[in-house]
Amino acid sequence: MVQQFNEQEESTGMPLAQQFGAHELLDADEAIDTLVGALEHFVIYDGFVQDTQLKSIMQRQKTSLSQLYNSLIETMKTGKDPAVKTQTYMMSVQNTQTTFGMKPSSPKAPIQSTSELNDECISSAVLGHLKAIASEFTLAALEATHPVLRRMFADSVPNVIEMGYEIYLYQNAQQYYEVPQLTAQDMQTIVNSFGQATNPMSH
Repeated sequence: MVQQFNEQEESTGMPLAQQFGAHELLDADEAIDTLVGALEHFVIYDGFVQDTQLKSIMQRQKTSLSQLYNSLIETMKTGKDPAVKTQTYMMSVQNTQTTFGMKPSSPKAPIQSTSELNDECISSAVLGHLKAIASEFTLAALEATHPVLRRMFADSVPNVIEMGYEIYLYQNAQQYYEVPQLTAQDMQTIVNSFGQATNPMSH
């Protein structure tokens, strides 16, 4: 389908400026700005990270996000598939087991100085950036009329979600991100609150 689009584009000679709608360009601009903000903060945080595991995760994610940024910019400028298409991001974290429950702790407040930056603060900020990218990319994909740009935003969302999950697992293992649970009875009530839909093909 993309190939057909590109052939049509070349045969009609449609200028690049006329290939994008206003909504998709504004949303793409917002999404790419969010990605840029995350990449810039990765640079800022790098000098403050203490844990080698967190540093390694962030370097891998920054490399992947930087390539994604370059591919998006290329498509915006050419209207065609980028030289490097969307890659599948693979987590480095092996243990995906979540530890549930909460422990009493002292109240947290925003830091007042960069000297207070620690791995808990940094990993929480990175997770926030990744959630923002996933949200903005989803919105941009839903507004895009250009098939290549739409696919690039859409195909990148699962990768960003995977990065968010990787950071979450790191945080949970370090007891930075605690996950409360409902009572067993309430959990069971919610789990059993939906039934199977009737298969319309069977009637």
